[in-house]
Amino acid sequence: MPRERRGGSTPLSPTNRPNGEGRTREAASVTGAALLLAVFVVYALTASRLERAWISAPIVFVATGFVLGPAVLGLLAPRAENDALLRLTELTLAILLFADAATVRLGALREDVALPGRLLAIGLPLTMVLGAALAAPILGVPWPVAALVATILAPTDAALGLAVVTDRAVPVRIRRTLNVESGLNDGIVTPFVTLFLTIVATEEFVRQGSWAVGAAVELGLAVVAAVVVGGGGGLAFAESRRRGWMTPISEEVAVLSLALLSYMGAVAIGGNGFVAAFGGGLLFAALSRARDAEPTAGMEPDTREAVEFTETIGMLASFIVWVVFGALFVGPVLTHVPAFEAVVYAVLSLTVIRLVPVAIALAGTHLRADTVGFIGWFGPRGLASVVFSLIAIEELAATPVAEPILEVVTLTILGSVVLHGVTAKPLAALYGRRVRADGTALELAKVSEPRVRRKALTRT
Repeated sequence: MPRERRGGSTPLSPTNRPNGEGRTREAASVTGAALLLAVFVVYALTASRLERAWISAPIVFVATGFVLGPAVLGLLAPRAENDALLRLTELTLAILLFADAATVRLGALREDVALPGRLLAIGLPLTMVLGAALAAPILGVPWPVAALVATILAPTDAALGLAVVTDRAVPVRIRRTLNVESGLNDGIVTPFVTLFLTIVATEEFVRQGSWAVGAAVELGLAVVAAVVVGGGGGLAFAESRRRGWMTPISEEVAVLSLALLSYMGAVAIGGNGFVAAFGGGLLFAALSRARDAEPTAGMEPDTREAVEFTETIGMLASFIVWVVFGALFVGPVLTHVPAFEAVVYAVLSLTVIRLVPVAIALAGTHLRADTVGFIGWFGPRGLASVVFSLIAIEELAATPVAEPILEVVTLTILGSVVLHGVTAKPLAALYGRRVRADGTALELAKVSEPRVRRKALTRT
């Protein structure tokens, strides 16, 4: 005899059956999910053809989210306060941060560390400073909010301009520079996003206590988690492989599990999960012997395949995040006339705020002017900015600063998805022809091929 549930009702009892309105919502959600899966199938079957037509995956899935979301069909209605949705976006970024860090070929970077080093050490800080300096007067927000907006929009994502880092018309040196920059800058920016979000939340009375102490504790505990999970996991991975205890499938599971554990472990002890994931990936790579001894060599084939599995899972999850962005962010923003100030800042963020720091960072390298402009233009804002903004909006939902942050960040990312997506292939081809016509260009120096940040669905 089945045990009676508390309250005397069962899942099929009248008190638990959905009413007419509930059934309608459920039917709409199921229909929306089915249509979303159909889009996944169609995209997978036509990915290479779409890429040749200058239509990137983010364009497809942002548009899908917008159409299926509340602004148009209303079949998908994600909410910012949905804990499961927020956790999915956070785990997606954590997986990709770990994978990015685990596949950075430090030995190969020694061939030509100057260009990515300048962009990360000079260009990235200048981008955050200039972005904050312009956001404060243009948006009319306090400096902590301006700094938060600038840091959210600072990291770049090569996935939005995949044609640039895979098109062999573009010199290897330039492709690798953009690839390394996008692979590392989101991890570098994470502590600053944490810091400024903590300051804003404290000033808006969302959090209690000292922002400095809170940020320091989060970062410190993140380092502990990275050392224990990434470092310890890397050593265990290497030893287990040496003893022949793993299978190819178990290696893939191990890497994915370490990526998730580095994030969740840090969060469980009160640390910053993104910093832990990025640091854990670096330590895993260093201690698992994931690379050959030669500086120009790639990863060991087995480890490369294990990490690529994690990247593939992250890529699939990122498509869902782009759908959420289209439904939750783009829909509400495009259903009304955006504030003029937000539009101005979005335009500046995609141009001046990126181009000027890049030009300063590359001064003295004797690169061609069109190379500096090419690198400056291809700084697309992508997944990291989406996840950081979703976290910020969830944290600051009850404050007056949430709406301006949402609007300006959405406009900037949406502009980047469209503009960088459609210009990647034609500008890569044009730039490649121009620079290769100059046989003396420093850009043509012989260096090893970059490893694409994320396995592509398209042919290269």
